[in-house]
Amino acid sequence: MKIIQATVEHLQELVKLFDAYRVFYAQESDLVEAEKFLKERLNKKESVILIALDKVGKGLGFIQLYPTFSSVSMQPFYILNDLFVFAKMRGKGIGESLLKAAQELAKVNGWKGLALETKTDNPAQKLYERLGWERTTDFYHYFWVEA
Repeated sequence: MKIIQATVEHLQELVKLFDAYRVFYAQESDLVEAEKFLKERLNKKESVILIALDKVGKGLGFIQLYPTFSSVSMQPFYILNDLFVFAKMRGKGIGESLLKAAQELAKVNGWKGLALETKTDNPAQKLYERLGWERTTDFYHYFWVEA
């Protein structure tokens, strides 16, 4: 397995992963829109996507990071928005490798770090904590959606 930063050349494998990720979160499969969304993110350099590939180039998992900034610390950081590994490939260290690659990317770039939010029942919390992520308890998260 190797982990690389994805480009539009990896779109075919990314679309399969991204669509399966969305289906996992109870969204309808839509390969056409998934490709359009990912292609736009990559072309506009609005996100960084790391993809785990097997030895023949098949996608195993991915992580998508969105760059943002902290006004208080005046530093850039990534929001880890998406992390997914195909179900049949889970438990093989792919998710951990993707997380470590994202952490290394932040370090190499001299960025503050990474932030993520997850459901309270997500079993991946154990992995995050094992890799040095700290769960905050001193902030509330709010979300506004146009009605």
